[in-house]
Amino acid sequence: MILAGIYQLWSSAWPAGLTLLGLGGGFAVVLLIASIKLKVVIDPKIEQIHKALPNVDCGACGFAGCGQYAKAVSGNPELLGKCAPGGPETAAKIAQILNLQISDSGPAERPIVHCRAHTVDKTLYGKYKGIASCTAANSLANVQACKFGCLGFGDCTMVCQFDALAMVDGLAMVDYEKCTGCGACSRACPRNLIEMAPFAQDNMMTVACSSKEKGKSTRGMCKVGCIGCGVCAKKSEQFVVEDNLARLSYKKYEPGEETEAAFNKCPTGVIIYVGKSAPPPRQPAKKTAAAKT
Repeated sequence: MILAGIYQLWSSAWPAGLTLLGLGGGFAVVLLIASIKLKVVIDPKIEQIHKALPNVDCGACGFAGCGQYAKAVSGNPELLGKCAPGGPETAAKIAQILNLQISDSGPAERPIVHCRAHTVDKTLYGKYKGIASCTAANSLANVQACKFGCLGFGDCTMVCQFDALAMVDGLAMVDYEKCTGCGACSRACPRNLIEMAPFAQDNMMTVACSSKEKGKSTRGMCKVGCIGCGVCAKKSEQFVVEDNLARLSYKKYEPGEETEAAFNKCPTGVIIYVGKSAPPPRQPAKKTAAAKT
């Protein structure tokens, strides 16, 4: 009786089982064919380049991430050397993968903050109580007297993936030991105070100010701003004064007696050194004569 029941059950179920087996086999064949037809072949060189990159997806190369850059540089060797965090070492690895010879691309770029005013050096209109963001504060006209200086809320520090910037008493400061030159801080500053400049040596001289106000106005707003007096330009041809603001030509920069004289004679101490072992800035003279207006 039991055997008869089992036989009857089996005889009624095997057609359905056979049908399911056939459908499963059919789907397997379809999936196999699809995987072969739709398979994306990845160039092994792209994978090698991707592994050679630091994979921090900082965007310094101009692409959204390291994967996109790896694909782009494999097809366009002119993009070689765009990875700032990786530097020359990574560029050399990629060149080896692509069987290319690369020439010296010059000194690496690093950020320079064109402001040296800490909170005590600034003239403030009042205590800002809005959104703690440079971008937000920059949209207002009553945060601080100088419309060119560092706002001090640290938008640049928030975008740095290498912990290479910090806010020190209201001023963005770069840790050049950690900085890779990705440029994220430069892009984040709403006042364009952070410039990417070529570092030919560990330390660079610069004019740490962006104010284009006349000397008397600048002196009234900031204790350490450039007053456009032109002393630096008289001491060295590497300096020029335009729109009441001194600038050093980094491409022409050659440290020596002339630039050192400009550093020592600057009445506000706005000419400073930046870099891995930069000396501290000079203090401004007690009495500073502004440029003639």
